[in-house]
Amino acid sequence: MEHQMLLEAYLKRLKLPAILQHYQEMARQAEQGNQTYEGYLLALSELEANQRDENAFRRRVRQARYPLLKTLDQFDFSAIHSLNKAKVLNLAQGEYIEKKENLILMGNSGTGKTHLAVALGLAACQQGKAVRFFTAAGLINLLTEAQAGLRLSQIQRSLAKLDLLIIDEIGYVPFSAKGAQLFFQVVADSYERQSIIMTTNLDFSKWPEVFRSEQLTGALLDRLTHHAQILTMNGESYRFKQSMSRKKKQ
Repeated sequence: MEHQMLLEAYLKRLKLPAILQHYQEMARQAEQGNQTYEGYLLALSELEANQRDENAFRRRVRQARYPLLKTLDQFDFSAIHSLNKAKVLNLAQGEYIEKKENLILMGNSGTGKTHLAVALGLAACQQGKAVRFFTAAGLINLLTEAQAGLRLSQIQRSLAKLDLLIIDEIGYVPFSAKGAQLFFQVVADSYERQSIIMTTNLDFSKWPEVFRSEQLTGALLDRLTHHAQILTMNGESYRFKQSMSRKKKQ
């Protein structure tokens, strides 16, 4: 009993909660299976390492602040004929992040751009990458408020630490002149330093209507698309199809 108390005290001190929780159960299994001491120790170490990896993944997912959790397994590739499934699955391996490349998901409203962006973001979290999700309007609101509160440099430093920045819904709301300038600075700061996934329902020719400046839009697109892959996602809206399906069942 004294040895057990001392062992558990050491495990708590060394911050090994998975081993603390399971060492007795696994010791019984090791004894029944005639497992070696090294095998028992290896099994305990693997359990602790896997638990830490899972905890770290969950922490990265929380910090990313996704609006919903969607995976590639849940994505209906058959509905978007313009989208190359093999290419998307290859992107999920994360090489584009290592190369500091951007991804632009362009297509009609409701075709799964946000779903795909989140799924690729989750894959990046699984690979140990720091990710943060914003809507375009939410990011600009954050930057504008930070500038007014003299915290803009703090927010910019925080964004610069990310491996992947996801910016959703470019084109739904026109930006103010100040907001467009702050947005441009984020893209400029990320250039060849980190990756951006950006979703939009507008062709690039329509972007000046959002940013209210041909010159600023040109400079932004120059940086955004220099090292970028563009995925076209045109098709019938998922939400529209689901809505019609529900009406038929009523």
